[in-house]
Amino acid sequence: MTDLKITGECFCGEIRYEISEPLQSATSCHCSRCRKAFSGAGSAYSVVSENKFNWVNGEKNLQKYIGKKEWGIGFCKKCGTTLCGIYQGKVVGITLGSLNGNPPVTIKKHIFVGSKACWDDIGGDAPQYEKNE
Repeated sequence: MTDLKITGECFCGEIRYEISEPLQSATSCHCSRCRKAFSGAGSAYSVVSENKFNWVNGEKNLQKYIGKKEWGIGFCKKCGTTLCGIYQGKVVGITLGSLNGNPPVTIKKHIFVGSKACWDDIGGDAPQYEKNE
């Protein structure tokens, strides 16, 4: 039996990580804060378990921004790639755009579509929620 290893990295390759479980609860958030943090239509992320996530290289280059209520993001100091979501100092989610290859993952829901940008046209069959439901 082969161990599952999903890998990801930032744009410059300085920071690398691996996940040893299937990606779960993939969500696309369309709120105004995610648009700013990701410089796009929003964020696309998957929840990860703390004991199944590991920084492989370059964690010293991870810059953290922690906002209200202990939620934040981690990004590369060198290239700016947003890599993860942080809660209470721990990685709780990983950005889908930072994954290597094409691991099996599908967006399961779109949240905060009530505040999405007017130019954001959401496709696919995943349910859409006005807020985070």
